[in-house]
Amino acid sequence: MNQPSPTIDVQQAIKTTHAAIAEKQLSESAFTNLQRWLTEPQYASYLPSLLRLIEAEDFATLDTYFWEVIPFGTGGRRGLMSDLGSATINERTIAESAHGLVAYFKKYSGSDTGKAAIAHDSRINSERFARIVASVIAAHGLTVHFFKTPRSTPELSFAVRHLSCDVGAMITASHNPPSDNGFKAYWSAGAQVLPPHDQGIIDEVYQATEIPIIDFDQAVEQGLIKIIDEDVASEYRNAVISHSHSTSRDLQGLFTPLHGVGETSVFQVLQQAGFEKITRFEPQCEQNGNFPNVPDQLPNPERTEVYQPAIELAGQIDSEIILASDPDADRLGVCAKNTAGEFIHLTGNQIGALLADYILRKRKEKQTLTPEHFVVETIVTTPLIAAITRKSNVRIINNLLVGFKYIAQTMDEEGPERFVFGTEESLGYLAGEYCRDKDAAIAALWVCELLAELKSKSKTLFDRLDELYIEHGYHLEGQVSKTCKGSEGNQQIKELMKAFRQTPPQKLGNLTFTRARDYQNLEIRSLPENTPSATFSKPEGNVLMFEAKGEGLPLTVQLGVRPSGTEPKIKFYYFAQAEVSDPDQLAKTKGEAFSTIESFKEALMGWIDKTLETS
Repeated sequence: MNQPSPTIDVQQAIKTTHAAIAEKQLSESAFTNLQRWLTEPQYASYLPSLLRLIEAEDFATLDTYFWEVIPFGTGGRRGLMSDLGSATINERTIAESAHGLVAYFKKYSGSDTGKAAIAHDSRINSERFARIVASVIAAHGLTVHFFKTPRSTPELSFAVRHLSCDVGAMITASHNPPSDNGFKAYWSAGAQVLPPHDQGIIDEVYQATEIPIIDFDQAVEQGLIKIIDEDVASEYRNAVISHSHSTSRDLQGLFTPLHGVGETSVFQVLQQAGFEKITRFEPQCEQNGNFPNVPDQLPNPERTEVYQPAIELAGQIDSEIILASDPDADRLGVCAKNTAGEFIHLTGNQIGALLADYILRKRKEKQTLTPEHFVVETIVTTPLIAAITRKSNVRIINNLLVGFKYIAQTMDEEGPERFVFGTEESLGYLAGEYCRDKDAAIAALWVCELLAELKSKSKTLFDRLDELYIEHGYHLEGQVSKTCKGSEGNQQIKELMKAFRQTPPQKLGNLTFTRARDYQNLEIRSLPENTPSATFSKPEGNVLMFEAKGEGLPLTVQLGVRPSGTEPKIKFYYFAQAEVSDPDQLAKTKGEAFSTIESFKEALMGWIDKTLETS
């Protein structure tokens, strides 16, 4: 159906949108970006649609579409899909992303040729966007290796390394809602781009005018785009399976890809490795970007709700475990039976601790560990992993900002041959040298091996966790967040970070804050005075870590605060630790810690709401 032609011209549109700023219907940043799309020739094809929105005075939509130039966060560019807009994922911003990546590579390397690998997941528009990326990169003169079918993010990372590519791109929005998509950019080592490359790419994106592009099918015919698929994927699976550390395979379970691509990686790895009793949860196996059979259509394996549809079947077939990968299969969630036969969701921190313990024990048995080997985790991941690692006489590197790219960077800086395991609390895990991004497949392989071994001893994953708590102290971690959308939400996040820096809470629940570590200002401050007491050198980022203690409570608590790099949220991570002097007191310690943290969380969210009301 043809849309009516707009009746206003560009100058009238600029005048109308400028007036909307005074009425607080439109943010100044949106107006700035709108002006570019209204006046610069590269956006001419979008002009009629844009003028119609302005004529209708749909300023809420315009602000959503233009309030920012969508940035490179911890997981690349990710956000709402729309037909147009600088703040959304659309054909233009995807083409700009591809152009920015390859233009920066050519400038940085001084070469007009090279190789790229491109993959996409099963999200809405993922294949279309991937073909645009391939067409732009091929038009720039690079040879493109293009996965024919939807694949996982770690397979793309593997392909970059396996095919000796200079850059790579993955079209995915990970666990975001169906409305979203995104672009992950990779450098030659197979890791997502890091500073200064990310800013260099964004600079090229912002300067993009006319973007070269070639017809996809024509580029295939000319050999500029080479189709890859099972030839590379099979090598990837073999690389994952080469890291098996056990022959135990007696395990009944269910796997769900949550309508994503995990069947091509996680499930096939488990089948190839011999876990024949791990079967698929069929209602969530179809590759479908609407995620129809996932509760609330939110395919995030951190959410306990996603396991509910599978739990009923798991009970009928006597499964011991349910495994779930997110849509691009780089993260793995686990729901397992406890001694009472109930299915309990494990957090990313618990899975990370279990896997670190598993691999360190296995490597120690094989005498393949030295004090030079190392485990890596981010600053918001459980301290239990550090305790386990130190007990094994292996180095722990745990001062990394959030983002698996920093774990990949550390691997290469410290020597990948000495890398044992890397993990972050949001269900990300990696081992080996085959790729440089988190991988649900290696995590699934090890979780199943560990549980199969425990099963042979009539133990559960939770029994092993309790053993770790008795040895290293009880650890309780979790996360809460505040969603703040659009330009208004972005301002709210800034106000909250400012409040936590300048006027942090003195007491929440039964806990009193004693110290703050500010990673942006690189200083440690004493509380409640909030005065600097020491400095440190790295890492530098927009993160705060608070220490708290309670009167008469044998409990230490930390609170991490940071804006999300992939979603419109500010995230709060809590870490509680308590000594376990008597194993018989573990249940009591757990109860006391849980009660303290629940009142702490309630007070925290109350403080946040009050702060936003008065800001």
